[in-house]
Amino acid sequence: MTFEDLYNRLLKAAVNSKMPEELNLIENEGYDPHHLDCLINPYKHEVVLRTGQCNCTPEEKDECKGKCLFDALFINPDGNIDINGENCVGCGDCVKNCKKANMIESKDSLAMLEALYNANRPVYAMIAPAFVNQYSDEITPGKLRAAFKRIGFTGMVEVALFADILTLKEALEFDRNIKTEEDFQLTSCCCPMWIAMIRKVYSQLVSHVPAAVSPMVACGRSIKELYPGAITVFIGPCMAKKAEAKEKDVRDSTDFVLTFKEIQDIFDFAGLNLKEMKEDERDHSSKAGRIYAGTGGVSEAVREAVERINPTREITVKTRHADGVAGCKKMLNDILAGAGNANFYEGMGCVGGCVGGPKALIPKEEGKESVRRYGEEAIYKTPFDSPYVVKMLHELGLETVDSLLEERDIFIRKW
Repeated sequence: MTFEDLYNRLLKAAVNSKMPEELNLIENEGYDPHHLDCLINPYKHEVVLRTGQCNCTPEEKDECKGKCLFDALFINPDGNIDINGENCVGCGDCVKNCKKANMIESKDSLAMLEALYNANRPVYAMIAPAFVNQYSDEITPGKLRAAFKRIGFTGMVEVALFADILTLKEALEFDRNIKTEEDFQLTSCCCPMWIAMIRKVYSQLVSHVPAAVSPMVACGRSIKELYPGAITVFIGPCMAKKAEAKEKDVRDSTDFVLTFKEIQDIFDFAGLNLKEMKEDERDHSSKAGRIYAGTGGVSEAVREAVERINPTREITVKTRHADGVAGCKKMLNDILAGAGNANFYEGMGCVGGCVGGPKALIPKEEGKESVRRYGEEAIYKTPFDSPYVVKMLHELGLETVDSLLEERDIFIRKW
């Protein structure tokens, strides 16, 4: 029984509350006990799993190992490629490029369903800004929220609301810190691959990154602040978010990370037709937060926010953005060489931004257009205009937007 066969069989049973019976049925069947443990206890294992033997030549293994930008692959004593969890950022390149298809991303679905059905605590779905039209253009945010509630979630929160809040924080940081033509800021929002590149490969630039968390972390921490004991589940197109959720300084925010495909599998096994769900609409995010999922979206949002904060600034925001690992490396190398030609830099590890993530369900071009259109449809164009941003800040004990510059743990990470 392959890893995927085992996953699908157990997930179907879990959705229908028949997990114990299914585990008894497969006890004498041919499956790998390690695969079962990875599925039942994902928190004990790495974000990338090896599901078979590496029957490659030594030269092929060396080539494979050398391709990892973060030195997360090594050859273990058994001669197989393995993953160093301390270095792995979940970029997914090894999964995509493994010639033997022996690499796969970890699955949080079974453990999440166990918590959803048995923990007796509120469970919130945190949906990434890239979700728009991932399940067809007929699936509105309201229908998706209703589907989450149907399978047992307490509610669904658009992470774009917290992208709005982080936009304000980044803009305030820029206004405070960029005083000369030589000053520059690297965005700290959104992409864990971008941050990992800076921290692990370009560490000399870390001082230019404000110590702000990602919107996922801000969302998870805020939910737990407002609803103590709540369980938080992030859903998006990104494997790297699985790694981010395990990082020591932010792992208090997010209990489970599922891909769009993982949650689609749950909907399918539950027999839900998303198109037939009734609307459960909540329009909380502004255009700024909604466009984070596309390359350049953070830069555009922060630039507009800085102009609102200080319209008479002599040094205006000059943005440059890059996507894909190669593009981000070139931009960072240009900065080090003094040829950056900007003062606000945004990097996205995936080509196209989050909509180009390895676990997106639709082509990145379609995703980017959907996110752009969803942004244009927002009632509020900037976080300053949204009463929900102000309301959330007040609920978290922040009386003014300027309070985001305070050293509040909820929006700060310890580098």
